[in-house]
Amino acid sequence: QVQLVESGGGLVQPGGSLRLSCAASGMRFSLYDGGWYRQAPGKERELVAAITRGGTRNYADSVKGRFTISRDNDKNTVNLEMNSLKPEDTAVYYCNVRRPTIGYWGQGTQVTVSS
Repeated sequence: QVQLVESGGGLVQPGGSLRLSCAASGMRFSLYDGGWYRQAPGKERELVAAITRGGTRNYADSVKGRFTISRDNDKNTVNLEMNSLKPEDTAVYYCNVRRPTIGYWGQGTQVTVSS
């Protein structure tokens, strides 16, 4: 049974940092591409950052230079380091792992950036 469990969300002041982690189980994680998406109230879900199984990274323009995605195939995790957070980064963040014909989502973790 495939499971993705996210952790690390919370409340942080503008300019602060958070680290999100997604632990995968029930799959051969190294064969999957990974990513983080977010959805703010009233908005569509959007891609924040992605990392292929080969380690190639891709970022949304709005987070370039502030967020870093990484993966650890030994621990079956995909992580998102978020720095210089802004109020507009407030959203529910979702972990995603996928192959061409199948994908899985985590349950989401709330990130709130507010003073």
